[in-house]
Amino acid sequence: MPRDGGDNSTELPVRARLPTEPVGVLGSFARMQENLLSIIPQAATEQKILSGRTGTRWHMVMHPPALREILLERVADYPKSVVTRNLLRPAVGDSLFVAEGAHWRWQRRAAAPAFSHRNIASLGPVMTGAATRSADRIASQKHRAVNLLDEMTTATFDVISEVTFSTDGSFERASVHRAIEAYTEKAGRVSLLDVLGAPDWVPRPGRVAATRSMQKMKADADAAIEARLRRGPSATPDLLDLMREAEDPRTGRRMSTSELRDNLLTFIVAGHETTALTLAWALYLCTFDQNVQDAARHEIHSVVGQRAAEAGDLENLGLVRRIIEETLRLYPPAGIVSRTAQKQDTLAGAPVEPGDTVMIPIYALGRHRTLWQDPDSFRPQRFADRQSIDRYAWLPFGDGPRICIGASFALQEAMIILATLLGRFRFTRVPGRDPAPVMILTLRPDGGVWLTAEPV
Repeated sequence: MPRDGGDNSTELPVRARLPTEPVGVLGSFARMQENLLSIIPQAATEQKILSGRTGTRWHMVMHPPALREILLERVADYPKSVVTRNLLRPAVGDSLFVAEGAHWRWQRRAAAPAFSHRNIASLGPVMTGAATRSADRIASQKHRAVNLLDEMTTATFDVISEVTFSTDGSFERASVHRAIEAYTEKAGRVSLLDVLGAPDWVPRPGRVAATRSMQKMKADADAAIEARLRRGPSATPDLLDLMREAEDPRTGRRMSTSELRDNLLTFIVAGHETTALTLAWALYLCTFDQNVQDAARHEIHSVVGQRAAEAGDLENLGLVRRIIEETLRLYPPAGIVSRTAQKQDTLAGAPVEPGDTVMIPIYALGRHRTLWQDPDSFRPQRFADRQSIDRYAWLPFGDGPRICIGASFALQEAMIILATLLGRFRFTRVPGRDPAPVMILTLRPDGGVWLTAEPV
């Protein structure tokens, strides 16, 4: 049997070039416009905490005990940063992703049952269908190079649009996709006013224009929700059905149309691209070790045979899961998250003042020299013993009460699609077409992920 995750090449997967010298406010801003990862110093892969000032004071935290304090023990003292909320609120309103305090708590309590294991498993057939269609599209290319980033984006958008609004024709998928892409391009970049610490009431020109482009899409979503409310649930419950029935177990409160819309748009925005990116990066990484592919294929064929993977298969696909976990370590879709300190504090020995920006560079955390052995190498077997990994060294979904509500959904979808594709194809890279890790809102493979897929 092929071995699990060996290293048959000294070549390393692509990694971002992290700066070794400070460049000042304007230099940092210029770099951020091209790649947000460029604000992470190389020292972030070696030290516990870094501090500085670019308009406002900031701290970059890579120390697991301090991260536990921020994400679990003192959540109220470290809400999502003002910049994060301002970037995303025009697209997703005061949904779960950006809401704080009591407004966040009641939404989380109401939405949690929709993401139960039972409900997520019931959506498995949609994911299997999308995986099958994706494999068929790849096979139709007949050995030609395929941009797997585009293909995975198509597959995951098929899933999220079907499980969110079903296929009753009440919501036009293409218009949603176009609006999201336009918003990301126009408003997803941090403004110089953000860097300088300007008040959030000062308009950011690109964001104002992008907000207008979202208005029609939100109106269409509201109309679709109202039509569903009048018509009743679909034959097979989708997320809209589950969310419209959701209520806060403490108060009985249910979501209004605008609250339903904002949360469903959150799931669409966050739910399809992040999984598509994970899958594209995973397939790219698998080309660095054919032994990993062989071992995964052996596992997949022994569990599912020649058919597409299903939700019930996943508990027996340990290597497929480890490939996904290792991918999320090396290329987390949310490469940086930030908080705004509310109180005076000390983190990893550094003093923190109210109003300071506290950043968690998840990209650097996954490559930290003291937390991971040979951190830039693709080695899925490192996740075979989860007890050996510090819980706060691997944070692709965050942690604590604000851990990603859709984490189980994303893992199930990624495993079903990856297992289906690795079961049918052997992937190899196209010479000279390696992607570049670039983060705007999410960590994308710039230039696409061009691979050849040979049927097996």
